[in-house]
Amino acid sequence: MEEVPGSVGTSASFSLRLGQTIFSGASLFFMALGAQFYSYTAFRYLVTVMGLAIPWSLTLAIVDGYSVLVKCSIRQQGIVVIIIVGDWQVLSLLTLAAACSTASVVDLLLHSDSSYCPRKVCGRFQISAAMAFLSWFLSMASSLFNLWLLPSL
Repeated sequence: MEEVPGSVGTSASFSLRLGQTIFSGASLFFMALGAQFYSYTAFRYLVTVMGLAIPWSLTLAIVDGYSVLVKCSIRQQGIVVIIIVGDWQVLSLLTLAAACSTASVVDLLLHSDSSYCPRKVCGRFQISAAMAFLSWFLSMASSLFNLWLLPSL
């Protein structure tokens, strides 16, 4: 069986999943620091998606870590398909949509004539959106590595 770096059960996949968890947690943390995040639907959407991304990524990081430590392969076609669908079709698309909508609302708030949010609070929202984009990038990379592995199973 072909060894694809970054696919499920490798140390690179563990690193990708750990990065997803960290960036999703950071995005959620910076969004929650702003007390006004519940006022905008895009911000609530980001909080919901990051709340979904953290347990998904953490669970798969634990599975990858266990697979690396025990040196057992969990590469079965059904499991890889579920991971690809969860990463690509659900998590990546939701994370990208949440990051884009948050970034656009923050940009609108910063460039509006009247100040709807203080510069410091909007800065936190910008950092949250940036962390969500980084989480999306790692999720998409992981999904593509697993998709690349799928034909060899």
